[in-house]
Amino acid sequence: MATVIPDFGLGAVGAHFPGDFAEKAVAKAKEDLRAFVGERVPSDVETRRSVGYGTVYEEILKIAKETGCDLIVIASNRPELKDYLLGPNAARVVRHADCSVLVVRD
Repeated sequence: MATVIPDFGLGAVGAHFPGDFAEKAVAKAKEDLRAFVGERVPSDVETRRSVGYGTVYEEILKIAKETGCDLIVIASNRPELKDYLLGPNAARVVRHADCSVLVVRD
């Protein structure tokens, strides 16, 4: 299981947050992901937990490659027509993944 904390993109945006914001956000995400897996995944099922920080679709693809996964399951909210029926991150993951991708609608 993985989650990604998006980066700020523009330096001007990041300047409004404390210098240690990213580290704290990643630590909190790791804690929350550990709790989520503990509550919802049976203890006899082997899992790995990964938290990325950066551009969402790039981090998902990087985590998938690093872990050698054979399936990415990603949610997609209600997109605009310009996204061709998928949200922008899900669409990019589908286009660029080296493995199968299952898109689950929100």
